[in-house]
Amino acid sequence: MNEIRTRLFGLQDPEYKKFHCALMPTVDPDRVIGVRMPKLRALAKEIVKRGKSDSFIVALPHRYYEENNLHGIIISTERNFGKAVTEVERLLPYVDNWATCDLLDFKVFRAHRDELYGKILEWMSSDHQYTVRFGIKMLMTYFLDDAFKTDQLDLVCTIRSEEYYVNMMRAWYFATALAKQYDAALKIIEGNRLDAWTHNKAIQKAIESYRVSDERKAHLRALRRKEKGNA
Repeated sequence: MNEIRTRLFGLQDPEYKKFHCALMPTVDPDRVIGVRMPKLRALAKEIVKRGKSDSFIVALPHRYYEENNLHGIIISTERNFGKAVTEVERLLPYVDNWATCDLLDFKVFRAHRDELYGKILEWMSSDHQYTVRFGIKMLMTYFLDDAFKTDQLDLVCTIRSEEYYVNMMRAWYFATALAKQYDAALKIIEGNRLDAWTHNKAIQKAIESYRVSDERKAHLRALRRKEKGNA
């Protein structure tokens, strides 16, 4: 741990730390070193190659934001589905920000979508906001193409949360659904089944997407709703 932490501080970029901390208000700046992602990924690759990864990933909880990210990058290379699930579930309780949550991705998941779906249902029912966010992201990543079913939209639609980063991911999910499964997702939007904030944010993100046609964007603009406190 001390060796890896020393390496991380050797890669520190103070200006990048200042910039990145502004994007992560939930993280104490004293826990951020300030390492750019390409350098973090290169270090993760080196740690795995040197056979040092196992001793690092058992050392939870980590002190620094970059250590959690390094951990996430390392376990994302796992090729065994069962072990990948075990490792991500060990890390998720310690995830305290959107950036660490969103870098977690596992190529092995695509080949095990039936098993993954059950885990997604568990993650989305968690009391931990970033576990919920991760579950929604996995549903968005692996189930909006050939594995899509309309009841998956209902799963995300019925999540009720006061957490900004959960609702932002819900909006991102529906914006992506509007790009990939427009007719099905549009029924949710036209039916006003989302809370107004998530509804409007999903429309905003869909309108910003190059994957949504101008004609569809025009229709979505007309479906915006008033939110509480707004005229």
